Amino acid sequence: MLATRGTYVPPGEEWQHEVKWDGIRILADVTAERGVRLFSRNENVVSPAWPEIVTPPAGHLDLLVDGEIIGLNADGRPDFGVLQPRMHVRNTREVARLAASVPATYMVFDLLRLDGVDLTRAPLHERRAALDELDLQGTSWAVPPTYDDGAMLHEATLQQGLEGMVSKRRASRYEFGARSKAWLKFAHRRRASFVVGGWRLETDSEQRIGALLVGEPVEGGGFLYRGRVGSGIAGAKARKLEEVLAPLARDTSPFSDEVPRVDAVGTRWVEPVLVVDVESLGLSTQQRLRQPAYQGLRTDLDLEDLLL
Repeated sequence: MLATRGTYVPPGEEWQHEVKWDGIRILADVTAERGVRLFSRNENVVSPAWPEIVTPPAGHLDLLVDGEIIGLNADGRPDFGVLQPRMHVRNTREVARLAASVPATYMVFDLLRLDGVDLTRAPLHERRAALDELDLQGTSWAVPPTYDDGAMLHEATLQQGLEGMVSKRRASRYEFGARSKAWLKFAHRRRASFVVGGWRLETDSEQRIGALLVGEPVEGGGFLYRGRVGSGIAGAKARKLEEVLAPLARDTSPFSDEVPRVDAVGTRWVEPVLVVDVESLGLSTQQRLRQPAYQGLRTDLDLEDLLL
């Protein structure tokens, strides 16, 4: 179940509020026969990348839970960027090395199955009460608290430099893959996700990527240009981009509005499916990113997550 962008934090007893974690959304399916299997948003099994999460809390052999895997940066705050080196690694030795240097925690916020009973049709407040009773606190599993005062949490997460918060209707049922207005998300950080529509070579290079042209999809069709991102693309990040962009080549611009000639000349267009994170000073009056810097790939997101 996915959250919709909120415009204001809803008041009232029918809502509960949670911290919005800057991590990777994961479903964990625990059975006696197969142990713990971790599934990404696109339903891929990602268990090998997170060995510390695959060890379940003691005494629980039949669970399906929803949550986010997080890692902490040098400032002690959740940061998606510190997890990126681990996301696609499957070599056992390298996975073990990264797990030791960048330990992850699984923040569980919803309980969908317990001892063979499907809980998705139960209201959120009942699912959450059952989750709290399980005592899932373990080495790498945690159940973060919920809050009644959304305005307080909004201000607290802003002051603490966290990504944001999520408000959820206590009566809401869980719908797999659905984007629901019963869950509302509020982001603070200026880091946002965009879709790549083209790329340019680095100056004086015949091969190295120097910049990405990015945009945002809109409801009902359309893909609006938001600017060129050159800062932050180097080394391993550039090589990974070269690898994933190569098979996406197309002959024409995918943007529905006109790309300025200064940006379009020399650009190699691609199908608009690849999502990346960009930090910036926001948008200019011309709706272009101000001082953007590339942060990394978001293989856990798709275009629907970015709809305006």
